[in-house]
Amino acid sequence: MSHFFFDSEAKKYKSFELAGARPHYNPDRPGQVEHIFLDLILDIPGQSFSGTCQIRLNPVRNGIETLVLDAVDLQIEEVKIGRTQQPFDYDGEQLHIHMKQPTQVGKVMTVAIAYSVQQPQRGLYFVQPDAHYPQKPTQVWTQGEDEDSRFWFPCFDYPGQLATSELRVGVPKAYTAISNGELVATEVKGKQKIYHWLQRQVHPTYLMTLAVGQFAEIKDEWQGKPVTYYVEKGREAQAKLTMGKTPRMIEFFSQYYGFPYAYPKYAQVCVDDFIFGGMENTSTTLLTDRCLLDERAALDNRSSESLVAHELAHQWFGDLVVIKHWSHAWIKEGMASYAEVMWIDHEYGADDAAYYRLQEARHYFNEDSNRYRRPVVTHVYREAIELYDRHLYEKGACIYHMIRAELGDELFWRAIHTFVQDHAHQTVETIDLLRAIEKSTGRNLLFLFDQYVYRGGHPEYKVGYIWDADHNMAKVTVTQTQIDPKDKDSAKGLFDLKIPIAFGFLREQQSVEMQSFSVRVHEQEQSFYFSLPEKPLLISFDQGNHTLKQVTLEYPLPELKAQLQYDPDPLSRIDAAQALGKKGGLESVNALGTALKKDPFWGIRVEVAQQLATIKLDQALSALKPGLKDPEARVRRAVVEAIAIFKTDESYKVIKPLAEKGDPSYYVEAAALQAMGAIAASSLTAKSQQTKVLKLLKSVLKERAGWNEVVRSGAITALSHLKTSVAAVDLILAYTEAGIPQPLRLAAIRALGSLSTGQPPAQLERILERLSILVGEPLFLTQMAVSSALGQMETPKAIGLLTNLVNQTPDGRVRRLAEESIKKVQSALGSNQALKSLQEELQQLQQTNRDLKSRVEELEAKSRSTAEK
Repeated sequence: MSHFFFDSEAKKYKSFELAGARPHYNPDRPGQVEHIFLDLILDIPGQSFSGTCQIRLNPVRNGIETLVLDAVDLQIEEVKIGRTQQPFDYDGEQLHIHMKQPTQVGKVMTVAIAYSVQQPQRGLYFVQPDAHYPQKPTQVWTQGEDEDSRFWFPCFDYPGQLATSELRVGVPKAYTAISNGELVATEVKGKQKIYHWLQRQVHPTYLMTLAVGQFAEIKDEWQGKPVTYYVEKGREAQAKLTMGKTPRMIEFFSQYYGFPYAYPKYAQVCVDDFIFGGMENTSTTLLTDRCLLDERAALDNRSSESLVAHELAHQWFGDLVVIKHWSHAWIKEGMASYAEVMWIDHEYGADDAAYYRLQEARHYFNEDSNRYRRPVVTHVYREAIELYDRHLYEKGACIYHMIRAELGDELFWRAIHTFVQDHAHQTVETIDLLRAIEKSTGRNLLFLFDQYVYRGGHPEYKVGYIWDADHNMAKVTVTQTQIDPKDKDSAKGLFDLKIPIAFGFLREQQSVEMQSFSVRVHEQEQSFYFSLPEKPLLISFDQGNHTLKQVTLEYPLPELKAQLQYDPDPLSRIDAAQALGKKGGLESVNALGTALKKDPFWGIRVEVAQQLATIKLDQALSALKPGLKDPEARVRRAVVEAIAIFKTDESYKVIKPLAEKGDPSYYVEAAALQAMGAIAASSLTAKSQQTKVLKLLKSVLKERAGWNEVVRSGAITALSHLKTSVAAVDLILAYTEAGIPQPLRLAAIRALGSLSTGQPPAQLERILERLSILVGEPLFLTQMAVSSALGQMETPKAIGLLTNLVNQTPDGRVRRLAEESIKKVQSALGSNQALKSLQEELQQLQQTNRDLKSRVEELEAKSRSTAEK
């Protein structure tokens, strides 16, 4: 399928393919793996384990003399087929078994490999208390995706092989061991308890799992099947609050995917130091314990609920229907991300779902413009884990939504049912989804896949509108701005799509009647003419906003105000709010301020707060203030962040009480603290404010520990704004020490990068010295934070530390982020050093200009009012 896409990437976009990228294919298949049986004994204090791996293989060809298995950093002790020892070679990465008897088609063979592992770097992780973190639980857990199962057992480590599996493991009696499938037996032997798990349904090696710990077990059920939550003891209430909707979710996805949940149980195990948010191992999802909510966090945190839905949806897309190659991972990750939208719609309504989908699109847009652009399906990379990005997840979700919009709900779900039912317990590629759509609906959507899946990018539209009163004619001009018209190959970057354009007419009781037309947008610039009975109140481009796109509206002010007030689609109201923000002026401020007070949907109130912050008028700040009392915490947070942008004595006074007294929401309180730091750091505010803010932040760091350290991390971010403060350096460095709660420590490490850009040489050296020590820490989360910090710095020494990280890390995600950070530092070093002083001068000019504009707008408003009288 890689041959289907064509390259339309403009030169302004960075390449996804780094040096060393190459095409990747699944290896030749010597046979079908039928079953994998691991029989292991864990030495938890010694962070090691030993045992055997048995692989039952049904050969597909005669005469194969050598089997090649993936096996990294294992101690291979013996290999047998049946009772006969087999010679082997092992280079630390692959095990070559030289079979004494070549394969025969249909003659099933069982390969038994005795091996042990000492302190594995990946695949299987030991978590234990130490001198710095004596309260840390003792746990063991695995993480196989993408190709890390080879670090804890020898296997054919790619998703194209599906087999049943079995795990027997001995652990100390006080511990529980959880794995895939059914618990078929337990046995006590001395000080150990043997757990025997059996997965009767086929799945790939990367979905085999093991989790060990002294867990509390919370039991639930769905249609008689056990639904179980495992958490650290003492966190049972948080488990119910976070995962309690799981049975309803299983029912929901069973219906929508047209296939009842396929496994004998569903377990969710929350573990410490987990390197992902969650991992959808077959029937046994592992989750980070950071997702566990308390009552206060649950006020405005839906990310944990979405995480639970995402990983559960994988039990169908990813586990039941398995990708054949990593390049097609969007099939599962895109659907799991779209499942979050589906669940939000089911649980909270259509407006919330549309807004959630917009946020997913924005995550993708940000990566596309700031990081790189790539086709969703590509087999050219260095490591498969590089594919797990915003293109795969969020863009994939938006593509599924476009398919749904194109087909309509009835045909979309018919296609999904066909896809799942036809390929249950099998592997798939993208072409199989296309074929399922065509089989069940008769529709060929290759045109959509060609534009959104097999090439990079998305359309960027500029939309203009003119009303011809003489002829009752609306003219809408659409320009595709994602291409450079001077580029002779620019036509390759055009999108060819049908877009609905609707006109709204105000009727009785302030209701709006929409009249819709469908147009084909396929040229760089096109004008469309619509004969209408009267002048419309508003224009809704891409009615329903189902198309993955970016749009700039260039409508007259009255139409934008009407769209913000009356358009039934929340995403269209957001488009109008953004256009009003760009227009600026007092009239826009008034319209946005009214929406902040009156719009019934919290997402719109969030967006208009953000747009008010872009209008440099004093009246905009005044319009924001009522939002601090909004009943929705997410709106209050947005208002706080918007007020912080003004960076004046007035904004300082507005935020100060909230920062000092707090808020029911952790996130609002943290945002207020961050705002205090940003405002105090501005040259436009009183110098004494910085001293007062430092005192406040010190007290917060001492006194406001709490859930996931959200509040104290907000204080750390606030300190990072004080780029010339030595006291800020002292405080942040103190919170990078081992022993500090991990979320707070990671926040402090990341903050060092931002803080460093304004520090004198002596303080910069202190920061670099600390980061040089942290580079050597093996924890994945620490390495990511260090890489992020170094990427914000403007010194050649940061490049040296990042290079060390690239060379020593075993993780492909860290390696890629570190390499991208090197490029950021190099770019920063090459920029004009006079830019900083120019920015300071510009800030002063903007303040003066804003004061003048505010007075002029006020005078003009008074003048209009007098004239109207």
